[in-house]
Parts: sequence; structure tokens; C-alpha cells
Amino acid sequence: MESLAKITIKFNRKTGFGAGRMKKYLMLFMLAGCGFQPMFTGDATDVYVSPIAGINGIELRNALNTQFGGAHNTGASYTLVVKLNDPVTLYKGLESTGDASWREVKLSATYTLSRGDDTIARGTESASESYAFVGYLVAANASYNNAVSNTIQVLATQIGSRVIAETRRADKQVAAQ
Repeated sequence: MESLAKITIKFNRKTGFGAGRMKKYLMLFMLAGCGFQPMFTGDATDVYVSPIAGINGIELRNALNTQFGGAHNTGASYTLVVKLNDPVTLYKGLESTGDASWREVKLSATYTLSRGDDTIARGTESASESYAFVGYLVAANASYNNAVSNTIQVLATQIGSRVIAETRRADKQVAAQ
């Protein structure tokens, strides 16, 4: 029995077929057998994102259009209307002088996805990011702007994922009828 274990180990080393690689292949076969379909298949989703107010709204709209495979015109199958709220800044850390040393910026957005006059989905998403607040004005503004930009990207991912899932579900319902 001991010699069999040595042979197995040598076989694994020579072929490079270790336990970790086998687990990956096993998981791949299991997913293929259950009908799993990836949500992001590289297909463009026909969603028109209506203009969003403000500079942060422009950035959010561009990020959403990127998620949907590019900008679409008003004749798209679906329309997404997003209302982005102003960023809220919270103080998380204070120095002994009372100055803030750590802050958090929170953003929230409400959205409505519609096909023609029918509302397919609606919801609210929020995201936040913490950042170090320093005493230098230029560095503090750069930290804040970077945190807002990162938070917008997270919001775009959250909203985009839900919209893509809902459009796929709605398309399957229409095809089944």
C-alpha cells in the first residue's frame, strides 16, 4: 500500500495534475451540467441610459453605458432612469485637536428600468468609500474626488448587474409567450 501512495504522488508531479487543478475541472463540469449561463457574456444590452444630472451623474452614466456595451439611442428596448443623490460625507476619525483625519463618502441612487410604458424593475443602490483626510487642501480634495469616483464605479456595477439580470429575465418571459 505504501508503494502505491508513492506512485500516485510521482504521477501527480509529472503530469502537473494536482488536487487544485482537478477541483477546478470538476467545478467546471458541474457548472456546465446544471445549465449555468454567465450573466456577462460580452453581448451588448439594449438599454438607453437617460441623462443623469450633475458631474457625478455624467460619470455614472458613462460607467453604466460601458457596462451595457456602449451608448444606445432613445429607441432602445429598455430605458433606465437614474436619480443620483448628492454625496454625503461622514467623519470617522478625529484627532485630539478635533480635526477630522478619516472620512467616508456615501452615494445613493434610485433607478427605474422600463420597457415602453411597463416598469420592469426599480430600486435603490448605495455605496461608500473611506479615505484619509489630510491637512493640505489640494491633497484632501484629491482624496475626496478619488473616493467619489470609486464609489460611482461601485454604484455602476451594482445597478448594471441588476439591470442586466432583469433584462435577461424579461427577454426570456417575452420569448416564452
